[in-house]
Amino acid sequence: MEKQILLWTLIAFSVFILALLFRLIKGPDLSDRMVAVNAINTLIIASICLLSRYLQADYLLDVALIYALLGFMASALLLRILIAKKKDGRDKE
Repeated sequence: MEKQILLWTLIAFSVFILALLFRLIKGPDLSDRMVAVNAINTLIIASICLLSRYLQADYLLDVALIYALLGFMASALLLRILIAKKKDGRDKE
C-alpha cells in the first residue's frame, strides 16, 4: 500500500512540475519565472526523497541534499542579479 501511495505522489509531483514548466516559459514577469524555478526545485527535491523511500536507496537523500544546496545558491545568485538590474534601472524585461 505504501509503494502505491508513493508512486501516485510521484506522478502527481510530475504533473505539477509540468504545470510549473508552462508557467516558467509563459510567465509574464521575471519574478513569476523565478518563483516557478524555486517551486520546481522544491518539487524535485521532494520527488528525490520520495523516490529514495520507494526504492529504499538511502544514498538518494544525499543527492537531494546536494541538489537543495545548489538550488538555494542558484536562487540567491538570481536574486542578486535581479536586484542589481533594478538598481541600474534595467528591470524592463
